[in-house]
Amino acid sequence: MFEGKVSLTGIKPTGTPHLGNLLGAIMPVVKMSNLAKKTYVFVADLHALNAVKDIKAIKENSYEVAATYLAMGINMEKTVLFRQSDIPEVPQLSSLLMNVTPKGLMNRAHAYKAAVDKNTEKGEDPDAGINMGLYTYPILMAADILLYKSDVVPVGQDQKQHVEFARDIAGSFNYIYGDILTVPEPVIPPDAASVPGLDGRKMSKSYNNYIPIFTDEKNLKKLIMRIITDSKTPEEPKDPDDSTIFQIYRAFASDAEIAELRAKFEKGGMGYGEAKQILFEKVNACLKEPREKYNHLISHPKEIDEILAAGAAEARVEAKKTLQSVLSAMLG
Repeated sequence: MFEGKVSLTGIKPTGTPHLGNLLGAIMPVVKMSNLAKKTYVFVADLHALNAVKDIKAIKENSYEVAATYLAMGINMEKTVLFRQSDIPEVPQLSSLLMNVTPKGLMNRAHAYKAAVDKNTEKGEDPDAGINMGLYTYPILMAADILLYKSDVVPVGQDQKQHVEFARDIAGSFNYIYGDILTVPEPVIPPDAASVPGLDGRKMSKSYNNYIPIFTDEKNLKKLIMRIITDSKTPEEPKDPDDSTIFQIYRAFASDAEIAELRAKFEKGGMGYGEAKQILFEKVNACLKEPREKYNHLISHPKEIDEILAAGAAEARVEAKKTLQSVLSAMLG
């Protein structure tokens, strides 16, 4: 899927990364970094601006995102890790691509349509509170993807549309100006896990049901013990596939460990308190060393800055080439 190809992914710094982010997005990218010819990973701080106005929060969250990838073992020999705003070619290419992007395409963007629908339901002006950053978000995303000649872009199902838009925009540009931009393929990683939160719904900051990846041991245990369960007694058999405890556990455990815990659920004789303790011990063991590395990096932000600066310098080599090709095609 990724062998011999250039892959790209980005993550917005809009909050402390949690276990849902780790299992659904971060770890698939870490695995991909060992397979792809080259992997571009960027902290999408420009994308965060349409919703977040707190400069301190964006800066802190950017460090957290970068430190998380580094702590979880991304292959830095084959990965270019950088901050989006350190690449001036991104907004430049975005501006140029606006001239080949139909307005109707932006009207169909999921995020824009959702905002319009929400305003309409409340009886407000359809575009109330919607800025051009949100409206043109897919074009900025296309610039991110197309600058580095990305072959594949791993995304979740809810983000697939952005890659499809990038394909449409690249296709429109190439039709007018010649075969210059690489048309990317969206890839939904088969091992990307959907992780339930403390209340059983999808783990999300908006639901406040999440577990931060690198919270300390005491708080990790406290949060896991808050997982909502049904009223079955310890003696009763339980359905592991309907249990948030089991769903999270199997994302960290080996096949043998998963089978063992499944048997305990189905046989009965194990209370939810014991199951939560088993989950805590497994998650804590898996994250102990990464947590130490993460805490070191967060307390030494200059180390992160140096890594991101080096990544930006490398990314700009390819970005400049693509931008110059686009400028030459459009302006001569």
